[in-house]
Amino acid sequence: MADATMDEIIFEDIDSLLLPGCMDIMTLSDEERLFEFIKQVATKETVIASISSSPYLLAKAGVLRGKKYTVGLTEENLKKSGVFEVENFSKDMVVQDGNIITARGRGFVRFGQYLGKALNLEFDERWYHE
Repeated sequence: MADATMDEIIFEDIDSLLLPGCMDIMTLSDEERLFEFIKQVATKETVIASISSSPYLLAKAGVLRGKKYTVGLTEENLKKSGVFEVENFSKDMVVQDGNIITARGRGFVRFGQYLGKALNLEFDERWYHE
């Protein structure tokens, strides 16, 4: 259950944005309010973490321009979507470029470690195994 709607968010209070993936991310392709929200969050040095199919939302919002990234879409769907800079795609499981962390779904453990470090959280990395 969400704590607040997009309209209730105070952007100065946000230190991070975590976007999970879903089976059919393309159903969100016309959600302009969502893309405006993502753009607004990205205007400051907020940590943005996106896994599985959700980097599509970052690309659609223009946040991945000029950034290295990975995504849990097939290369065919990545190209077909028309929103990704294909030359910046990486086949790595997790990619961090500045304050943006992207990952494929199978890289969820490493993704969590990257996010924890980016947020300066204290945790024992040896506890988490891939």
